[in-house]
Amino acid sequence: MEIKTIGVIGSGQMGAGIAQVCSLKGFAITVFDVNKDAVETGRIRLEKNMARDVEKGRLAALDRDNALTRISWTSDYESFANCDFVIEAATEDEDVKKSILRELCPVIQKHTLIASNTSSISITRLAAQTDRPGQFCGMHFMNPVPRMQLVELIRGIATDEPTYQIVRELTEKLGKTAVNAEDFPAFIVNRILLPMINEAVYTLYEGVGSVSAIDTAMKLGTNHPMGPLELADFIGLDTCLAVMHVLHEGLADTKYRPCPLLVKYVEAGWLGKKTSRGFYDYTGEEPVPTR
Repeated sequence: MEIKTIGVIGSGQMGAGIAQVCSLKGFAITVFDVNKDAVETGRIRLEKNMARDVEKGRLAALDRDNALTRISWTSDYESFANCDFVIEAATEDEDVKKSILRELCPVIQKHTLIASNTSSISITRLAAQTDRPGQFCGMHFMNPVPRMQLVELIRGIATDEPTYQIVRELTEKLGKTAVNAEDFPAFIVNRILLPMINEAVYTLYEGVGSVSAIDTAMKLGTNHPMGPLELADFIGLDTCLAVMHVLHEGLADTKYRPCPLLVKYVEAGWLGKKTSRGFYDYTGEEPVPTR
């Protein structure tokens, strides 16, 4: 099977990034979001990101213009009727993803493959909501998609080998490096990364260090490009909490218990950069620690 047309469900940071990468490699892309305002916001985000790449010399203006002509935007599931492959990149909420998959399946063709960009949720459980679990797998892109090289590929228990191989070949065509991860909570990257971030929040919660002290210590002491609290703001504190819940519930180990301070920040709506406030306040010219 040759993939020519790709659908992307979700026009947020991940969905727009996936659409950008796929369009630059020559694929026809349809990007869906649940309402027209979200669709327009996603379109503007993608165009700004590509304009910045042109300004910084990472992308030729002609390539950018050609890629944009390959992308269509929609809030109608019927627009996926001619797609060979659909990537679900909605919010990291299992019920939301299951609902999307149930609505998607009746409108796509029998040969169409489906992937989920979930960063933590069981591929087997998501696949069971479809009429084609053999044609379903996990395809977890890293954020930001245009910059990050890695894609985790995850087979569900029912994923057919041809499906996995086709998705692996697509990953390589996109210029990404694929690694296989088994279908366990949070897979590889987030199984390791999110507990580290959660422990950094505990370190703040217990008064061991301030926001700036923790991030400076990890950047200079372990040579990380970003401190863990700065990285949490970039990922989104709601996403961090969602992954920790998946780990805690799926593995039944108290070491994965979400830090109460992380829970409080999410309850306050302080979700990081996307809300202009998290462990840092982003409303000024320079980020300022909030604790």
